[in-house]
Amino acid sequence: MTTKAYIVGVGMTKFEKPETRDWQYWDMAKEAGTKALDDAGIRYEQVEQVPVGYCFQPSTAGQRAVYELGLTGVPVYNVNNNCATGSTAFMMARQFVEGGIADCVLALGFEKMTRGSLGGGGADGGAADFSTSPVARHYGIMAAAHGFEMSPPTAQIFGNAAREHMERYGTTEAQLAAVGAKNHRHSVNNPYAQFQDPYTVDEILAARTVHRPLTKLQCSPTSDGSAAVVVVSERFVERHGLWHKAVEIAAQAMTTDTGDSFASGTCIDAVGAPMSRAAAQQVYAASGLSAEDLDVIELHDCFSINELLTYEALGLCGEGESGKLIESGATTYGGRWVVNPSGGLISKGHPLGATGIAQAVELTWQLRGEAGPRQVPGARTGLAHNIGLGGAAVVTVLRR
Repeated sequence: MTTKAYIVGVGMTKFEKPETRDWQYWDMAKEAGTKALDDAGIRYEQVEQVPVGYCFQPSTAGQRAVYELGLTGVPVYNVNNNCATGSTAFMMARQFVEGGIADCVLALGFEKMTRGSLGGGGADGGAADFSTSPVARHYGIMAAAHGFEMSPPTAQIFGNAAREHMERYGTTEAQLAAVGAKNHRHSVNNPYAQFQDPYTVDEILAARTVHRPLTKLQCSPTSDGSAAVVVVSERFVERHGLWHKAVEIAAQAMTTDTGDSFASGTCIDAVGAPMSRAAAQQVYAASGLSAEDLDVIELHDCFSINELLTYEALGLCGEGESGKLIESGATTYGGRWVVNPSGGLISKGHPLGATGIAQAVELTWQLRGEAGPRQVPGARTGLAHNIGLGGAAVVTVLRR
């Protein structure tokens, strides 16, 4: 018999450019974890399981981080799933609670990164020999269709997906830049965001090209930071009088690559559009909701094209219609949905292990009405989408 799972505490650090602050990963993890526990009004001694997500630190770094919160002997699980790492740790927390294994779980994610673009070989950043890389199959698709250029590999595979979308559907560079303009504009009101400066579409188009058609202001940066959520059972909520804090995890699904990711030979599919579509369909079926029922969305805009691909995968529009959707204003304040009110990965930042959990933090604030000047009016239902090459896609529906 399963029990419902709820988020009752959230916390995160400001996301920072690497090497900006003199801190270690355990410092940022302590800050985020303490904030989440304080938000829930509970002690670390009440936590029964701790999944911890990160990509760039060594094995058992999860223990090193949470030992700053207490030495209780609690099980700690070290989670690494590329850019979907944070949401994977979050999903484990929900499974522990729903499965009756624990009543109170802390999911924590962090990353301490170095400046500069990621390589293409996975979290280790290695790009020299793709034959041994976990993403060799994905980059093989790209190389066969587009060759291999000297630009950063992750920007290259997503940039080539953008070229395919432009050729197939008539999507314009201005529409891609509009994603960056929207998310940078949203981040102005987010004190946790790495960048808080607005940019026009023209300024984004004029920025340095990383891999055509993507400019620097359409690409997520490397970042330091941490985020945490406290996930508990309905019984725990009732026993501790936490209904005023509780946000229900209405549905959650993880998918990995299937044959559809590679059969077409396109970068659009290799970067995860089929995974995202399948995960969305699963959470809609499990929750009884549809895209039309959502108020606020935090999605994985590692590059502007991925936001457009995800609009289509989530059913916000039909295939090939995402360029027109961003242009219409439907995904910002005053439109049908508010997508990435935090500023998204492009502007808020992208510390890999923290990203998926930070999405849940933002949505919890939104659904509680605690998001301040970036509050989405009347938000009751939110969706988080987090994806990693190699691959994994996690989609979560939260409901107040």
